[in-house]
Amino acid sequence: MIVYGHRGAKGEAPENTLPGFVHAYRQGIRHFELDLVLSKDGIPVLVHDLTVDRTTGQKGNVGNYTAAELENMDARRNTSAWPRKTGIPALETLLDQFDDLEHVQLEVKKDSRSRLNILCNRLTEVIQRRNLYQTCAVTSTDPWFLREIRRRNRNIRIGLVAERKFPKPLNLATRLGCEYFCVNWKILNKEMVDTAHKRNMHVSTWTVNRIHDMLKLEEMGVDSIISDYPTSTKMFFDNRAKALLSLPARESSPEPA
Repeated sequence: MIVYGHRGAKGEAPENTLPGFVHAYRQGIRHFELDLVLSKDGIPVLVHDLTVDRTTGQKGNVGNYTAAELENMDARRNTSAWPRKTGIPALETLLDQFDDLEHVQLEVKKDSRSRLNILCNRLTEVIQRRNLYQTCAVTSTDPWFLREIRRRNRNIRIGLVAERKFPKPLNLATRLGCEYFCVNWKILNKEMVDTAHKRNMHVSTWTVNRIHDMLKLEEMGVDSIISDYPTSTKMFFDNRAKALLSLPARESSPEPA
């Protein structure tokens, strides 16, 4: 089962910041989920909320600040402790940092249609220019945005972020032509997983932080989990795999006389 770092490594470092991604990367994480909002100067930046209030201590909408101003903020508020100041980075700053990421889920947050339209153009351009068709999926709770991405480039993979059981999110994901079904693990059951797989969707669950829950989801057949603690989660599954490999082979019982 694949482990994605949630907002980088939200439980281990400041969320959606470059140090958080670097920290998880150094521990072997190559799959990440992150959030995107448009800056004042039309650049996709990594931040979960539409305002900077919660994580920086400053006030106002993300769209009121340029990417340079956001990068200069201190985004360590109400998040995991970190010794050095770190700001809100641009998406391309993150992509420039790594050359061997295996996959990234780019979640676009709900915003005004006019801003989402610009973000859709910018994101499509980044994916095309960097040839990220195989290494990223654009996800959102907003069906309109996913349709717009698909309209601009049919080769970009998309995923519906599902928070509730009703109205039936898997049917909506199917109508949208999604390759990814990104679902709150608390509403998931095996029937949904099996149906998604029959419809050729990757099932990714969020936010999963307890090993007990991860094992239940593994039994259901989910393809990936998104965790605040990706490095310790990866360590658990790596150690389990090593333990299974090191077990002595069972001796066959002697044939009865």
